[in-house]
Amino acid sequence: MNMFRNATLAAAAALALTSGQAIAAGAKIEVTDYAFSFEGPFGQFDQMQLQRGLQVYTEICAACHGLQYLSFRNLSDAGGPDLPEDQMRAYAEFYEVFDQALFDGEGDFRPATPADKFPMSNLSNAPDLTLMAKARAGFSGPYGTGLAQLFRGMGGAEYIASLMTGYVEEPECALEGEPMDGYYNIAFAAGGFPDSCKYPNGDHKVPGSWIAMAPPLYGDDVFYEDGSATDLVAVSKDVAAFLMWTAEPKMMARQQAGLTGVIFLTLLSVLLYLTNKRLWAPYKNKKA
Repeated sequence: MNMFRNATLAAAAALALTSGQAIAAGAKIEVTDYAFSFEGPFGQFDQMQLQRGLQVYTEICAACHGLQYLSFRNLSDAGGPDLPEDQMRAYAEFYEVFDQALFDGEGDFRPATPADKFPMSNLSNAPDLTLMAKARAGFSGPYGTGLAQLFRGMGGAEYIASLMTGYVEEPECALEGEPMDGYYNIAFAAGGFPDSCKYPNGDHKVPGSWIAMAPPLYGDDVFYEDGSATDLVAVSKDVAAFLMWTAEPKMMARQQAGLTGVIFLTLLSVLLYLTNKRLWAPYKNKKA
């Protein structure tokens, strides 16, 4: 038992040290702790927010980024955007997919059906967004441990919304060195950084770094028929919530199943305890 305890403590210490070293070695970032309806064990996706996020993705993000792991039929799932089936089918038909079975195996493009998946990214350097919210939950790239999400309730949705609103002017220290390509964003961490923006130990003086993607949102980029706010923060939160759903389309069903399981196990434990007390009560205080 002592050996197991010592091994556990050693592993926990190593995890803490590794996490600290990874964050110290990389760029600092600023991620805002936005409030989302799906946070917490009893959180739920906001159906209207997901529909607005789908609109933002379609009108702005889809020009470069894809959702290759999400099927069109998922847009009608309960707990998600929950589009009526006729609207979901009409939406799918706006896209074309390549079908190898057409023209005797030569293949051709056809309108998408509910069973098809969203197209892949149109650009080689534009990442697919299906799992982006899960991939960025730790805020530290591949070295992230997700501690911010565990202790502060901050996940990939906060990162994406912060990235959309994090474009700023280049810091003064960057103007002293060689010019960098791209756009400066305080929520983005990358390897390249001029020496003038580093401390002697290699840590970055300012948060953020350069990102190749131009600012996709400026505020009032879209028009919502429901009259919702279209400022930069509101639209960024809408698309971030939608991308969180694309990464976890069954999250609501899984939470409901988990809650049902916990309630069932709690009742079962109480019944077993009472049954045990009743069965052994005649013998518990009986003298030998």
